[in-house]
Amino acid sequence: MLTNDQLAQWDRENFMHPSTHLAQFSRGEAPQRIVTSGEGCHITDRDGNRLLDGFAGLYCVNVGYGRQEIAEAIAAQARELAYFHAYAGHGTEASITLSKMILDRAPEGMSRVYFGLGGSDANDTNVKLIWYYNNILGRPEKKKIISRWRAYHGSGLISGSLTGLPLFHAKFDLPLAQVVHTEAPYFYQRPDRAMSEAEFTAHLISELEALIEREGADTIAAFIGEPVLGTGGIVPPPAGYWEGVQKVLKKHDILLIADEVVTGFGRLGSMFGSTHYAIEPDIITIAKGLTSAYAPLSGSIIGERVWEVLERGTDENGVFGHGWTYSAHPIGAAAGVANLELIDSLGLVENAGRTGAYLNKVMAEAVGAHRRVGEVRGEGMLCAVELVGDRETRAGFDAAPGATSAQVVAAMARRGVIARAMPGGDILGFAPPLCLNEAEADTIAGVTAQALAEVLG
Repeated sequence: MLTNDQLAQWDRENFMHPSTHLAQFSRGEAPQRIVTSGEGCHITDRDGNRLLDGFAGLYCVNVGYGRQEIAEAIAAQARELAYFHAYAGHGTEASITLSKMILDRAPEGMSRVYFGLGGSDANDTNVKLIWYYNNILGRPEKKKIISRWRAYHGSGLISGSLTGLPLFHAKFDLPLAQVVHTEAPYFYQRPDRAMSEAEFTAHLISELEALIEREGADTIAAFIGEPVLGTGGIVPPPAGYWEGVQKVLKKHDILLIADEVVTGFGRLGSMFGSTHYAIEPDIITIAKGLTSAYAPLSGSIIGERVWEVLERGTDENGVFGHGWTYSAHPIGAAAGVANLELIDSLGLVENAGRTGAYLNKVMAEAVGAHRRVGEVRGEGMLCAVELVGDRETRAGFDAAPGATSAQVVAAMARRGVIARAMPGGDILGFAPPLCLNEAEADTIAGVTAQALAEVLG
């Protein structure tokens, strides 16, 4: 029974929720959950239901809920200095310290950190930086950005264009013309099932080369990619993919943006996905795990060759005309410092690799043989279960895409576990806090099996 019906009513009448069916929610037809507290890998809602959060909010509560060290750092910063801007050379101890901590952990060749608030604005910043870079180099025509279908890079104008999921384009007049998409590195859903993994990787590289030839390499500024596709289905890349992509980009003098909003700060069992897959990016996008979402903060880690041109640009043209009022907000920066210290002291990167491998193993054992499970896949503390109507053909269900996975996720929630029905198919997504233990991994896998049995027999 609801404990605060007025709050529920206010929610439906006043609050516009992101990524929500607005009309159904307003009418009371869509689910509603009001969360009141969290501890470790669990949240509690206002009706007293305690749920194991198998998605860490939105891939972001890396250290788990209820970490008093971060709460205390936020409170101390707010008492001492709640805000000051970062324009014109102003800084705070927290923002300066966090910049150093990030670069100490980043792959080689990175030079500076620019702070924003979320992954969407960070990717907007990245594109502006790259356009500026090519203008300074006297290449005003070299402005297009290559992304991948099924990618998720945000929901702003440019970041939403970089995203390769139709849900984020429909009726928004996106993608913008400066963005082009190439094929997703999605081996399970490869166009020809007879292709081996090596053949599929070669196909992807060939498709990328063909796109560059059609568009003209002198018009293409950058390629952006998540080390592991996240919202598009939690899809690790096929073997050799990133090696092949980087050879093509270097050949055509195209910059590489590694979007590590999901993979940064430990989720793959490595501090960064770039080091995990031997990616050498020019810019890295960070957010989520930077503060474990205890406060809003994002960043663009800028590589040395880009930074040198940005400096040259200001020598030639004066002040760099980009910034947000809340760039390097001291409260967010203080949360980031405390968060990175906890990731280190608790050994969470190592745990993500170890317990993440265990989660993927027990999930495959629990549901891999189910007649409606096409694939169980993952890397580190990321796991996905792809549901299909027919295992042989990989065909979907008669219901609308996503309807079946939504039923399974609802059945899991009734059993006390949160999973995510991923957009663009019938895929169950798991990205628990990095502090997950094996017993909790067993619970996630067991509840997934129970929910599949309820919904699909």
